[in-house]
Amino acid sequence: MKKENKHSLFMPFLLAVFSAIFTLLTKLVDVQPIGPQKSEIGFAAVNGFIHNLFGVNMIWYHITDWLGIIPVLTTFVFFAVGVAQLIRRKSLFKVDKSIIILGFFYIVVIAVYLFFESYIINYRPVLMQGRLEASYPSSHTLMTICLMSVCVDQCGRLIRSKSFNTAVKIISYIIIAITITGRLISGVHWFTDITGGILISLTLVSLYHTVINASDKK
Repeated sequence: MKKENKHSLFMPFLLAVFSAIFTLLTKLVDVQPIGPQKSEIGFAAVNGFIHNLFGVNMIWYHITDWLGIIPVLTTFVFFAVGVAQLIRRKSLFKVDKSIIILGFFYIVVIAVYLFFESYIINYRPVLMQGRLEASYPSSHTLMTICLMSVCVDQCGRLIRSKSFNTAVKIISYIIIAITITGRLISGVHWFTDITGGILISLTLVSLYHTVINASDKK
């Protein structure tokens, strides 16, 4: 591997290590039964303090739920772009490499989401429809950061209008900020759920940029 490629892999590797360590610590440090039905939560002192500080606000829960539709819709837009290129160019190999990489990125993000749905780190601070529900990492935080970040990159590649791309960037960052803040103050996630979602999504986005930038240089 070239020296340049090694340097480009350093950031996603470093973020992956931080994410793994933080996830492990969340499972092991200061674990106490402070959740509903005495579910055990790591970093209990910090999580309990912040949860009690904000309480539960279901209005913000619903706002961020509805806002979460936008990142999902971007995936359908880019899927349609890929299908259109495939039909028009009549070969998968002629579809833009960035779109192909994006497709694999979506698969990785979904795989990470499904992993944490199966391997429970902790449960939500509140019961959802009367039952415990997996809480770590915040899936809205994870999905929104991942999907809106790559949306900004892909729009910059497909559309030449600077004003359009500036608008997409501003809107994307606003959606990310509202989602992170809203999920925290809604009280449906622990502080560590949000932090874990940020770390893991930054790892995935960093890996995406590393792969796609390497592809650009070929």
